[in-house]
Amino acid sequence: MLSPSAALGTGFSRISVIGLGLIGSSLLLAIREAMPTVTLIGHDASPDVRETARRLKLADAITDTAGAAVADADLVILCVPVRAMADVAASIRDDLPPEAIISDVGSCKAEILASLTAALPHHRVIPAHPVAGTENSGPEAGFASLFTGRWCIITPPAEADPAAVARIADLWREVGALVETMDAAHHDLVLAVTSHLPHLIAYTIVGTASDLEDVTRSEVIKYSAGGFRDFTRIAASDPTMWRDVFLSNKDAVLEMLQRFSEDLSALQRAIRWNDGDALFNLFTRTRAIRRSIIEEGQDDPAPDFGRSHP
Repeated sequence: MLSPSAALGTGFSRISVIGLGLIGSSLLLAIREAMPTVTLIGHDASPDVRETARRLKLADAITDTAGAAVADADLVILCVPVRAMADVAASIRDDLPPEAIISDVGSCKAEILASLTAALPHHRVIPAHPVAGTENSGPEAGFASLFTGRWCIITPPAEADPAAVARIADLWREVGALVETMDAAHHDLVLAVTSHLPHLIAYTIVGTASDLEDVTRSEVIKYSAGGFRDFTRIAASDPTMWRDVFLSNKDAVLEMLQRFSEDLSALQRAIRWNDGDALFNLFTRTRAIRRSIIEEGQDDPAPDFGRSHP
C-alpha cells in the first residue's frame, strides 16, 4: 500500500541503482513496493551478483555495464563502497542524461560530495545516507522494509537545486524513511560517534578475544554472553565497506577515537581506585541514553533486542 506521500510521486520515471548489495537490493525492492510504475534498472560490477539479481527479479533490467544502466535515467543512486564512488561516477559520465540527478547511500558524506561533484561537474549531485543496515551483505540479503522508520540524512551542497533536494527527500519518505538535511562535515562527525566508532570498537573487541592465549576460541564462542554476541554481529559487517568508511572519514573517526581513549582511561582509573561513585554515575547516564533511543523508536524495548534463543 502506498504511503500518502507516495501517492503524490517524486516525478522520477526511470531510476538506476548501481551496486546491488544489501542497500541497493533493498532500495530496489522498496521502490518497487512503493512506486510500482517506476522503471528500475540495476547494475553491479560482479557478474555473479548480476546473475543473482536477475534470478531474484530485483529490477526491470540488470545491465552488464554501468553506462547502459544509466542511459535515459532521471535518477541514479550509487550503492557502491565509498572509495569506489569516484571511479563509478567517472565511468558513467558520458552516458548520463544531462538532467539526471545523482545520489548515493554512502556513510561518509564530505569525501563523497567532493568526489562526485568533481567527477560530474555538470550534473546535480544530492548525496544521501540511509542510516539502516544489517550485518548481512549481497543481493539476497535485501528486503523492502529495511528503511521503514529509519533516518535518511541528505547532505546537499550549498548551491544545490532545492527542487532536486526535495525530490530525493520525497523518494526516501516514500520507502518509509524519516528524512533529515545536514551539512556533510557535520554528518561525518555525528556518524563517527554513532556508527563508525562502535564498529571500530566491535572489530577490536572480537579481534582481542580471538587472540587471547589463555582463552580458547571454542570457549569464546561457546560462552558468548549477550554483550559479546552483539559485538560479533556488528563485527560481521562487510569488510570492504567498513575499510573504506574508516579511511574516508578518518579525521572525524580519529577525533572520536581520541576522546574515547581519554574516557576509557578515566574508567580504568575509576576501577583501579575503587571509585564506585564514578562508575555508578557513568552507568546511570548511559542507561538514560539507551532509554532515549527506545523512546525515539530506533530500537525494540524487548529484552535482548526481542530475539529468541534456543
